[in-house]
Amino acid sequence: MLNFDEGRYLRIQSGAVGLADRLHTEVARALEAGAENLFFVGSGGAGILMEPAVRLLQERSTFPVHQVMPAELVVRGSVHLGPRSLVVVPSLSGTTGESIEALRWCRERGARVITLTGFAGVPLAEEADASFVNEAADDTSCESFYLQSLLVALSLLHLRGEYDDYDDTLAQLTTLPSLLLEAKRGFEPRAAEYAERIQDEPFHIVTGAGATWPQAFYYGMCILEEMQWIRTRPVHASDFFHGTLELVEPGVSLILLKGEDASRPLVERVEKFAPGYTDKVWVLDSADVDLPGVSQDVRALVSQVVLAALLERLSAHLEVLRDHPLTTRRYYKRVAY
Repeated sequence: MLNFDEGRYLRIQSGAVGLADRLHTEVARALEAGAENLFFVGSGGAGILMEPAVRLLQERSTFPVHQVMPAELVVRGSVHLGPRSLVVVPSLSGTTGESIEALRWCRERGARVITLTGFAGVPLAEEADASFVNEAADDTSCESFYLQSLLVALSLLHLRGEYDDYDDTLAQLTTLPSLLLEAKRGFEPRAAEYAERIQDEPFHIVTGAGATWPQAFYYGMCILEEMQWIRTRPVHASDFFHGTLELVEPGVSLILLKGEDASRPLVERVEKFAPGYTDKVWVLDSADVDLPGVSQDVRALVSQVVLAALLERLSAHLEVLRDHPLTTRRYYKRVAY
């Protein structure tokens, strides 16, 4: 595969799943100490990647869960955050200024803070109450953060008696890294073909729903915009017919991300509408990926992880065709989320 280290990928995603027991212990410790709510506090892309876990908890648990941006939390505050709060702060670099400030703000108010980073010895890892480090980089952090936050959510659900299939789900997740690698291999020709088609497109509408909406938002903002300087309009499929449809006309590129949870029909509505008005509709469907041994229930939990794995292959081809490395930035030398 183009610009890809298979062994490194397996090591990183297996490392994410391998944090399950430690994360479970940390969530259990927080609950035993009287935690009354959970905050996910992430900047930029890392914050976006927490959303599927947040939504899972909001739909299946009565435990209060909040998702806030670090910068806004510090300047606006929250009456819900205090000594009985568990806070999860993700940051690939572990040096994101807004996240460091939020960590200190939360700890000053007595909250217990755990961090998810791609490096050890960085401020967010050093200053947390509990630090979880899984080596990663831009091209591998997406799946890693999705999986780690999912493990936090599943642990909380299980410990509260709101999810009965924890052990079986965890066993299936341990097989996922190798299955994702196979999915990437199988997708490689399609990724190369689509990159060839869209390399010169000036603008994309990117949409999804449920767990695929954060991936649509993330891929538009953090990959196509930040790493390729291509204009995008990420829009939730629920909102597509409340404004964005007026931008659809011949020649407009539309990327649809379909998952396997209950929100799938929302993307299918857009899929039915758009081809009548533009000739540039691309549908990426996690259901097309073979994941032997993974149940339908678990597939619904990891649709965004599968799509992230596939889209990385598209990005790898785009950066070559456009002669624009994914690491090239205008305004800062190193991405720090």
